[in-house]
Amino acid sequence: MALVTALCIGVAPLQSPGRAGTEALASGSFGQRLQSALNSGSEQDLGAVVSPELLPSLGRRYQSFRADFPGLTWAVQPSEPLADGRSTLLVMVNGTTTAQGFSYQLQAQERLAIRSDAGRLTAQEVIAQESLLRSGKRPLRVSLGIPDVVLTGSRYDIDLIVEKPLGQAMLAGGLIELSDQQLATLSRPNLQLAPLGGGGLFKSVQAPQRPGSQTWALMLVHPDGIVTATKRVQIVSNINDHPQI
Repeated sequence: MALVTALCIGVAPLQSPGRAGTEALASGSFGQRLQSALNSGSEQDLGAVVSPELLPSLGRRYQSFRADFPGLTWAVQPSEPLADGRSTLLVMVNGTTTAQGFSYQLQAQERLAIRSDAGRLTAQEVIAQESLLRSGKRPLRVSLGIPDVVLTGSRYDIDLIVEKPLGQAMLAGGLIELSDQQLATLSRPNLQLAPLGGGGLFKSVQAPQRPGSQTWALMLVHPDGIVTATKRVQIVSNINDHPQI
């Protein structure tokens, strides 16, 4: 089963939201309309809330995502505004699918700062993102230990923790940083796996010297199935520069 690396909302350049967009977000009406469109399964309904400039790329992502998980359930909620005054939405998705005799469960969410005009999405910025995909009749309970934001040049931990260690059971796992191209095209990377202890995957990585972001894909193979996860980490030169603060 392919690794789901990102929500189909995707990434687009962000401009400062206009008055109309801010008011729509404040009322929550745009979020409700977006949720209804995503749950309808119709690209036509999606076009009613997305600008013509964004619709071709978002429509392809949306249909590709639904092809992997036809029974997706979307939830869109207004989130706390950023320190610079921008409104945000929390987009959450849950779904199950079956492939090659295995059952998979998906849980994912993104926090987006967006701009809208005339009731349609015109630009966005991904503030935070993570996803968790688990297979097996008894999906392994895990948690992600990865920070949302780190300083440039610092080292930080990337942990995929098994909540109930498996004792002597053999695990294998690995991680890879996803490129902007892989994220834009929803490419499915090949992860190199190595033997692990029963407690999970524990790695230390280096942040780049320039501000930006890193998105990581992780995989954990256990006796009853597979766990994959993605996480976006913001890289800032000053912790007070992070837009969530």
